[in-house]
Amino acid sequence: MTENRKPPTASEIVIPEPTLRRIPMYYQYLKRKQQDERLDASSSTTMAADLSLNPIQIRKDLEWIGATGKPRTGYDIEILLAHMEDFLGYNNAHDAFIVGAGHLGQALLGYEGFEDYGLNIVAAFDSDPAKADMLVAGKKVLPMEKLEDMVKRLHILIGILAVPSYEAQTVCDRMVAAGIKAVWNFTPYHLTVPDGVIVQHENMATSLAVLANKLEVALRKAREQGNHHDHK
Repeated sequence: MTENRKPPTASEIVIPEPTLRRIPMYYQYLKRKQQDERLDASSSTTMAADLSLNPIQIRKDLEWIGATGKPRTGYDIEILLAHMEDFLGYNNAHDAFIVGAGHLGQALLGYEGFEDYGLNIVAAFDSDPAKADMLVAGKKVLPMEKLEDMVKRLHILIGILAVPSYEAQTVCDRMVAAGIKAVWNFTPYHLTVPDGVIVQHENMATSLAVLANKLEVALRKAREQGNHHDHK
């Protein structure tokens, strides 16, 4: 079973980014196993088979958060999930603002799943006067002129950027000047920020290109296999 000791937090260690990207995947996988199959324990071998990963890699990743399994019994899922929640900060809600209340911004504003991962979207801001004081999923859309005051008053550190590309850098500069320390960028524009400000780019164009390429490779393989069988 997983050792019941307090795991490190993400701020206490410098974890490799590939590992950091996999931890939430393990968390979602184990949550499903616990809820849908009522499993109490899981081994790295089982996890690796289900997720198409290497079991050694999984064990190394989990060691980063202070979790170790036991031979034959593997990891206690309840304790492992608690380790992950503490490490990823899911137990400590982070407030955030969205800037840009177009179709994407409104979709993000209405997405309830963020709360499961410790992110609370407080409100959105938009430069379009027609959107001022709109309510989306119970959250208010405010005019841009209120951004700086609200960031400072509510001590918001996370900003989600969902504006058109041509506005991205200007709006990001305003967010940073107001006190935003982490920007989740949903535009394809590559932002420039001062030292000490974190940017996470969520480039959907890049993701779509990768998806389309993988699909083309899979279809080509299927055609080649079909041709191979036809010639037998």
